[in-house]
Amino acid sequence: MTPARDELAGAVIAALTAAGPGSRAGLLGSLAAGTADAYSDIDVEWVVPDGRLDACVARARSVLERVRPVAAVRTSPDFLHSPVRRLLFVRFAGVPLFWRLDLAVREASAPVDPSRDEPVAPARDDEWSRPASALANALGTVKAVARGRFEDARGLLDRGFARIGVADSASGQWTDDVTRLARAAVAREPGLAALAEETIELAGAELG
Repeated sequence: MTPARDELAGAVIAALTAAGPGSRAGLLGSLAAGTADAYSDIDVEWVVPDGRLDACVARARSVLERVRPVAAVRTSPDFLHSPVRRLLFVRFAGVPLFWRLDLAVREASAPVDPSRDEPVAPARDDEWSRPASALANALGTVKAVARGRFEDARGLLDRGFARIGVADSASGQWTDDVTRLARAAVAREPGLAALAEETIELAGAELG
């Protein structure tokens, strides 16, 4: 549906597959299923040799830089201490915010289904950014509203505010809601200011 996004996804898969012996990569999610729309991000799985998870994760940014400049990489707290998998959120410079790369990395012998992993300790608050996660919810809200999924949008906003301890919630004035959440995230992490303003501008353009 979006040729440039498809080309970017293909280049990512080629770069990851070529990154080392025994690694392979492929599409997941809506792009793999053929159900992607204009707002779909890029979901990719990178399967790496056993025992190479940490080394491959450490190299992921430099590998992806061969495709195009990387603006930011964020690690999901869900698998931060897993011995067999990680989930990286990658934002490329100069591409639409909707085209975030969600890169699932797992060792070859790990279960495909993460729910079958052995339990691990949760990430500590100092190991991940709650404001960055809340800002991701703001962008997710833009997608949800654009798709007509208003209850999903309310949930994203409410969870985003709660994640950073702000006593606020969705009002249904979507651009205003996204703006408040984005700026609340910046108040707690000023380094997010540029991305927050880009998200607010996108909300105005997409939602009116």
